[in-house]
Amino acid sequence: MASLIDRHTAFVAALREAGLPVSVAEGLDAVRALQTVDLLDRGTLRAAYAATLVKRPTHRPVFDTLFDLWYPSALGDGSVPSSDRPARTRGENGRPLPPPLDPAVQERRQVLFELLLNGDDAGLRQFARTAVSEYGRPEGRQSWFATGVTRALSPETLMANLLNAVLNGRERGGMAERVARRTFDDRISRFQELVATEVRRRIAEDTGLERTARISSRPPIEHLDFNRASRAELAALRREVYPLARRLAARLVQKQRAGNRGRLDFRRTVRASLATGGVPLTTRHRPRRPHKPELVILCDASDSVSAFAHFTLLLTFALREQFSKVRAFAFIDGTDEITKYFAPGADVVDAMARMASEADLVWITGRSNYGNAIKVFGDRYGDAVTSRTSLLILGDARSNYGELSLPILRPLVERARHAYWLNPEPRSQWDTGDSAASHYGELVPMFECRNLAQLATFIEELG
Repeated sequence: MASLIDRHTAFVAALREAGLPVSVAEGLDAVRALQTVDLLDRGTLRAAYAATLVKRPTHRPVFDTLFDLWYPSALGDGSVPSSDRPARTRGENGRPLPPPLDPAVQERRQVLFELLLNGDDAGLRQFARTAVSEYGRPEGRQSWFATGVTRALSPETLMANLLNAVLNGRERGGMAERVARRTFDDRISRFQELVATEVRRRIAEDTGLERTARISSRPPIEHLDFNRASRAELAALRREVYPLARRLAARLVQKQRAGNRGRLDFRRTVRASLATGGVPLTTRHRPRRPHKPELVILCDASDSVSAFAHFTLLLTFALREQFSKVRAFAFIDGTDEITKYFAPGADVVDAMARMASEADLVWITGRSNYGNAIKVFGDRYGDAVTSRTSLLILGDARSNYGELSLPILRPLVERARHAYWLNPEPRSQWDTGDSAASHYGELVPMFECRNLAQLATFIEELG
């Protein structure tokens, strides 16, 4: 029992270290749940933990990765006996033949084909263990690699034969093929996930759970650093940024309305004072003329912050749908307006592609030059910033030791109703090297914004 408690404690600690918010009370809830389930039923055990410890769907991949490490489906080899596996065929030089020429590999590919065709998940799981045992540790290497398995078996290349098997001569390109292709894509992805899980399990047994967990688990999407996001993770960010954009728009409007009282209405104030013996305890004001909120976004699109630039454009696209009037500008060492690329109804990916090919963002070198970018913005587009405008600047404030154009930025900030700067670098790196964060921060309140959690914190602080 002590061993189970120790494993539970270490598992919960690993979840916290990976960024999942697991409280002490939730850890105790998980212990109570374990008392009511069959601990030998791994699926039920996973469900009990997930129900008590996982708060958001985006946390589930991290949870599953760590659960598979702390509560693995097998120990040791975990595959079929070595005597039942086909031996790799070797050439005259004594080395294994390339997979396309190896009959043993082709035999394994045929087994994988049948499993994918039939959708046999249990068989696929067992096959993944065997495949890792056979191909997951290349000769001369001491560690395990999923790429060895995928290179040897090439599951994606089975797609044509799988489609032929299910379509059985029917016309290609129709709904039946699209459904079948999606089904087999999901099954191939499932096999690749099983291989990756098995490789992590083998590495954990060789090098230790804690070390493998730190290497294997990616932080949940809200704590993922924008500048380290993969293409798939950027797609997930796209889904998460829309609700935050709505909240940001609402907060900016609220700040705009806060304290917005019109001029003193003397007559109504005097009338109201009659109820208090002529003492004007309550003042009355004329209603202000309503106006629609406006937003101007100025974002760094240079390669040094390429992933953050992708995120800022996602945010720009989302905010474009929340405000009645938004003007967006991007810069590298030159500045151009990109509002037209993010018109309502446009596809965000197409908009980014058009901006990259059509927008005039490069002046001379194509390297970040905040000074010239601000100068161009002030000269060409300074009238975009008015007393009704919220100005949002997004960038790392690194200008390659060039001019900063602070005298040009100052009147723009003073003219705007609100001005904020979101910086994707850790605060500890501000003012290092060519960073001019403090110089710009004296003019514009600057906030560290490396992930969605920090963006959410910034939005809350606006209130």
